Amino acid sequence: MPRPTIQELSFLAAVALVTAAFVWILLPYYGAILWAVILAILFHPLQRMLEQRLGGRRTVSALLSVLASICIVVIPGALILASLAQEATALYTRISTRQFDPGALLAQVQGALPPVVLDALSALGLGSTVEIQAKLTSFLLQASQAIATGAVAVGQNTAQLLVSLGVMLYLLFFLFRDGEGLAAVIRRASPLGERHTDHILGTFTAAVKATVKGNVIIATIQGAIGGVAFWALGIEAALLWGVLMAVLSLLPAIGAGLVWVPAACYLLLSGAYLKGAILLAIGMLVISTIDNLLRPTLVGKGTLLPDYLILVSTVGGLSLIGMNGFVIGPLIAALFVAVWSLFTGDKQQP
Repeated sequence: MPRPTIQELSFLAAVALVTAAFVWILLPYYGAILWAVILAILFHPLQRMLEQRLGGRRTVSALLSVLASICIVVIPGALILASLAQEATALYTRISTRQFDPGALLAQVQGALPPVVLDALSALGLGSTVEIQAKLTSFLLQASQAIATGAVAVGQNTAQLLVSLGVMLYLLFFLFRDGEGLAAVIRRASPLGERHTDHILGTFTAAVKATVKGNVIIATIQGAIGGVAFWALGIEAALLWGVLMAVLSLLPAIGAGLVWVPAACYLLLSGAYLKGAILLAIGMLVISTIDNLLRPTLVGKGTLLPDYLILVSTVGGLSLIGMNGFVIGPLIAALFVAVWSLFTGDKQQP
């Protein structure tokens, strides 16, 4: 094999530098670009159906697809964010004005505990309620204030929000209209072989569909059931807890249980045995069952990843990137598995 010339190496270096500079320029709006690509993949069947119904008019079909994305995703998301900010602000106000006293609730729970449990807590240094009450109150104040401040900040930063939304919708329109052509260009420009390129692009598309569609469906169902159950049982800030359960449900196996299990234990220990039993039954028989039934089908099969790898990659993505990490984490894990499966398959071939 001939060694590359200086001109070829220089050209490759120029390609790498220009590509890195282009990615650096796009970084401030990587979230808008990411969600434009995600929505284009998710709504691609709608785009194709509209093209067939409208006689191949791609521009009109793309406009209708963008409008459908706004109605199905953008508007409901904005309404939920506004309601969450209002609920978190109300909870913070009730805690700070002592209308809702978590310390008193903790004292009530400890009063209902049997002496054996109290002795065990004392042995662990948790027998005194004063410090625990103070920490619990401080934690709830900080958590509710952080949620309210974050949600309100998103709404107040109108200029940045509108620019990001405009970039996403503008790019989404062209992805709908010219997406198939762009995919063909990517295939031709890829330095990989045709089989490798098609396999990686197929894995990327399948992982995006499974991760977003599957997780959103599961999160919506679990959050809605949990929120309605909390509201029916008279638990404070039901909407806030419902949204929190929906967010935590992104974590397989342990997600929504981080909310409904402590709530059910509190109800049982405070003497509300019927409410506690109802919430426990809903959590175990409905919320957990939904996760166990739907996640392997909607997420696991689409990404071809086991639950433990989905959990680790989701937690890692959320820790490093934020909310976008629940997509990027499993996506990187799926691409990792796909690339290494190709590599090992090639090595095994004679």
